[in-house]
This record gives sequence, C-alpha cells and structure tokens, in this order.
Amino acid sequence: MAKKGSSKAKAAPVKKASKADPLFPARPRSFGVGGDIRPAGRDLSRFVRWPKYVRIQRQRAVLYQRLKVPPAINQFTKSIGKNEAASVFNLLNKYRPETAAAKKQRIKDTAAATAAGKEAPAKVPCQLKFGLKHVTTLVEEKKASLVLIACDVDPIELVLWLPALCRKMEVPFLIVKDKARLGTLVHQKTAAVVALTKVNKEDESQLKIFQDLANEKFNKNTELVRKWGGGIMGLKTQAKLDKRAKAVAIEEAKKAASMR
Repeated sequence: MAKKGSSKAKAAPVKKASKADPLFPARPRSFGVGGDIRPAGRDLSRFVRWPKYVRIQRQRAVLYQRLKVPPAINQFTKSIGKNEAASVFNLLNKYRPETAAAKKQRIKDTAAATAAGKEAPAKVPCQLKFGLKHVTTLVEEKKASLVLIACDVDPIELVLWLPALCRKMEVPFLIVKDKARLGTLVHQKTAAVVALTKVNKEDESQLKIFQDLANEKFNKNTELVRKWGGGIMGLKTQAKLDKRAKAVAIEEAKKAASMR
C-alpha cells in the first residue's frame, strides 16, 4: 500500500493548439432563446417523417417505375391530354345528372300536371350514366356511345377488364384524369367510370369527334395493348450498369488488341 501523503503531484499534460481547418470552419451553436430555429436556406425535407399514406404513395410510384408493368395496367398511364380533356368535360358538363332535389321537384310537377289533366312535362333529359355495374350493362348491351374511365382507380382491378370489354363490344372509350373530376360531374366524391348514351342534336357532331379520337387513341391502338411499362432503374443503378458496361468494353478491347 502507498503511504499517505507520499503521492507526488502529476504534471498537467500540455494541450496542443489545434489549427482551424479551412474546409470545415467552426460554427458554434447558440443555446439561448431562438437557438433552435431552423437555419435559413437549408432544405430538410429528406429528414421529415412523412405520414404513412404519403410514404405509400411515393413507394408505389417508384415501384411502378422499377418493375415491369403489363400492358393491361400500363395503358392506364396513357390518359388523354389536357386540352382534349377540357373539351370532353365541357361536353359532359351539359349532361350532368339531376340532383335529388331536382328529381323530386320534377316528379311532383309531373304528378300535379297529370292530376289536373294537363300535358305532363318532358321526360328525363339526356344525362350521364355512372356506377360500374350500370355502365358495364350499357356497354354489354351496346347502348353506351362514349365511356370515360378514370386513370387512378384504386384498386385498379375494378376497371382493369373494362377497356377489353369496350374493344370487344366496339364501344369508344377514353382514359382520363381523374376519378375526382369524374365524380364532380355526377355529384359524387369520386367516380371510376361514366358513360354517355345519347346527346342532343346540336352536340352530335362533337360527340362524333370524341368517338373518332377514342377509336384512334385507345380502341384501335394496337401498340397500347402490346407495350409494357416500367423497367426504369434508379440513378445509382444506372451509373453502376454504365460503369460495368465500360469495364466490359475495355476488357474486350484489350482481348482484341492481344489477339493481333
């Protein structure tokens, strides 16, 4: 055991003065009031914990790019353009179905006119048909003149077979953006599909134009039925594959040079 009071005072180690690194200048933090405010000009969106539904949406979009997508599903990414869609929706706005209040009033007026012995008001005007079962029946019976299918129906299996049915029955169809916009036409939140059965005489020429457009872009477009989608790799994978291809090309060049 060491004797008490016999320990010598140890010499304090000499600290070396560290030189400031010009590449990484010191940025002392302030822990006072307001010191936890986010620095201006820094994008921290990568570090945000996004809600689960946002993460699922983004992961699904990436998966659709990476995986090979069959033609039956890939055709739903080929919706009509913005200007064409605006023209179609302008026509469909004229044939929005009655609201519940308007229908009730029409039935009441018809009943009152019949009771008074007067001529009953006109029948239900031409209007959009909606609902997947209803539109399917109209297509099967070849009563639909034009069918509009939303591109973002989830699950996609609900409408996956409908383009094939429209082609078989020779009913013109268009794939449009999006289900919420179709739902607005028929007083619903969303609608997977809507159909026109007939239009007024003044709109027949415009309907014929849209039917020709549907036949050209969807019904008779053989490439749409054959073309697969997806198969797009990420930036890192593309860079890795390019590097590998360059290395293989160099090896081939060396072999060719050695054979001479």
